[in-house]
Amino acid sequence: MSEKLGPFVRRHATLLAIVAAAAVGTVVVAALLTNIIERKHEGKNRYARLVDVTEETVDAAPWAMNWSRQYDGYRRTVDVTRTRFGGSEALPEQKIERDPWLKRMFAGYAFAIDYRDRRGHAYMLADQEMTKRVTERPQPGSCLHCHSSVMPTYRRLGQGDVFAGFEALGKMTYADAHAEVVRTGSMNPVAGGTEIRFEHAKGAHPLGCVDCHDPKSMELRVTRPGFIRGIQALAASDAPVPHLPSIERWRERGAPGLYDPNEEATRQEMRSFVCGQCHVEYYCGPKTTLFFPWSNGLEVEAIEATYDGFRFDDGSRFFDWKHAETGAEVLKAQHPEFELWSQGIHARAGVACADCHMPYQRDGSVKVSDHWVRSPMLNIARACQACHPVGEDELEARVTVIQNRTRELMERAAAAMTDMLDAIGAARGSGASDVQLAAALELQRKAQWRLDFIAAENSMGFHAPAEAARILGESIDYSRQSQLEAAMWHYLPASKDRR
Repeated sequence: MSEKLGPFVRRHATLLAIVAAAAVGTVVVAALLTNIIERKHEGKNRYARLVDVTEETVDAAPWAMNWSRQYDGYRRTVDVTRTRFGGSEALPEQKIERDPWLKRMFAGYAFAIDYRDRRGHAYMLADQEMTKRVTERPQPGSCLHCHSSVMPTYRRLGQGDVFAGFEALGKMTYADAHAEVVRTGSMNPVAGGTEIRFEHAKGAHPLGCVDCHDPKSMELRVTRPGFIRGIQALAASDAPVPHLPSIERWRERGAPGLYDPNEEATRQEMRSFVCGQCHVEYYCGPKTTLFFPWSNGLEVEAIEATYDGFRFDDGSRFFDWKHAETGAEVLKAQHPEFELWSQGIHARAGVACADCHMPYQRDGSVKVSDHWVRSPMLNIARACQACHPVGEDELEARVTVIQNRTRELMERAAAAMTDMLDAIGAARGSGASDVQLAAALELQRKAQWRLDFIAAENSMGFHAPAEAARILGESIDYSRQSQLEAAMWHYLPASKDRR
């Protein structure tokens, strides 16, 4: 029988090969189609609600049951990361030890005793609880506005009125306010063993999912009263905001009512607004309720104008503290990333904070935003190359040039600032009075404000290189003007009124 099949197989070998190939191809195509269908189904059903989360669910761990991909990224914010000009180890490095001029600039202020490098978002509350600025100096409850998942506490204290609760908590001491946050969290316990654990008290949490997402729809939203009031003041002003088209459209409609970012803003704008709730300049002192100084615009001099025009309840001018060496009433910048970004090319091009710091990534067929929030320099391929199709080495080199130039210019501004302080101190030693040094002290206020604005901002100038250079150049100029003004009173008899 096999002898008869041999000639048949030889005569029809090609046909048999084709049939076999077709069979294999059919199997491959079927498997591919099955995979495609599964991926499409996966893409349409990004998550299943296994756990109900509400406005009270401040711990991120329960959200992980529904949105595990995002939570996996959030958990990575506990990891140590470092770039050339930022980052931290287990205990962040002291900036004031690395840059001694900071101690002189902050003389008499809490930042002169403890000012450390940043760590990941997961540590934002723990690091605040341990800083000497809180443990050794009195601080207001407003500090928790950004460092904790505080919205349920605002609602509880305000009996449903978030803004009333916001103002009430801000009037408390930090210790009392922290206890209120812990109390609120303890009223809403979660299953143990799933949380990312830190040193802060159980019941208190750093920012979590609920602070940026609606628990029902998962849509982005802003929650912080400080930002909402600040962006409303900005919208109501006549300051140009070409990078925020929703505000421009709202103005064109006649600015009806108050600008509501949760209703008016585009989703792309929201991908910056959620970051702008905290990565901003603000006043967070004991003399008045926390506020964002945006009523004149977002530029450094616009914010300065807002502060200069502000009066505390007792009628006194706005200042953060009196400088211990000179007595000048000076300003302290916080971390104005949102403001400096607003002056840069990325903002004008419609690039949001999340595009670079939380770039999209693929997980199977699902595209998700990477919730491991970190420097784009640690993730160049996804953070930068999506828009800039050049090599990683080239992109890193471009950033390095910008940051090195900013750092060098900042060091020059710091040198000018210390010379200014020396000159004012010498004039004081010669007997110069506050009246005689008034002009020098006002120039000190301007110089320090601009230097601190860039030193406190966390991109080392990258968010807006030209603007950062302009601000530092003005700081140098004001420091030198103040130095010359003070020098006159050092070399002239203090009793002589040259005017």
